[in-house]
Amino acid sequence: MNTLEAIKARRAVKLYDANHRMTDDEISGLMSLAVLSPTAFNIQHWRFVVVKDPQLRRQIRAAAWDQAQVTDASLLIVLCADLKAWEKQPERYWANASKEVQDYLIPAIDQYYRGKEHVQRDEAMRSCGIAAQTLMLAAKAMGYDSCPMDGFDFDQVAKLIKLPDDHVIALFVAIGKAIQPAKPRGGQLSREEVVFTDTF
Repeated sequence: MNTLEAIKARRAVKLYDANHRMTDDEISGLMSLAVLSPTAFNIQHWRFVVVKDPQLRRQIRAAAWDQAQVTDASLLIVLCADLKAWEKQPERYWANASKEVQDYLIPAIDQYYRGKEHVQRDEAMRSCGIAAQTLMLAAKAMGYDSCPMDGFDFDQVAKLIKLPDDHVIALFVAIGKAIQPAKPRGGQLSREEVVFTDTF
């Protein structure tokens, strides 16, 4: 499936074949694509918690209003971000760049984020959103369906996955084999209502 087809075919699917298992190669391939998602200053601050333990999946389902896709999908990924990645050895993010680029970008990272907690969080959410879309489109191209989720108790899930204090959870992505197609689209706003040229 090409990218344009995947964009049109991707839907939020809620019901999955609980007996289907993705192979380790499929999961590895999917995560290899996810980490190619762009981030500001290339700080790669997303963190992907691939939840495999069945008991933990059941506990997370309880914290997610008993939504079946948490346990029944082949794969559950909790997308998180390290809010302080910008100050943790930022030279790593440009290790392969020229000295000129390093000398410009590494101080710029500090200037952009230091003392700006709202910017750190905003960037984390943007980056996780982009990574989630990468996961969902890649999954669709591989023949799988997916569901982005924010319907859960964030604090409870943070405890369950032992989220570090300087990290934040953005959303879940459940991926697997649908057992029934998504319902028809609920209603699409016209492009005239959502697309503008130059100004509102």
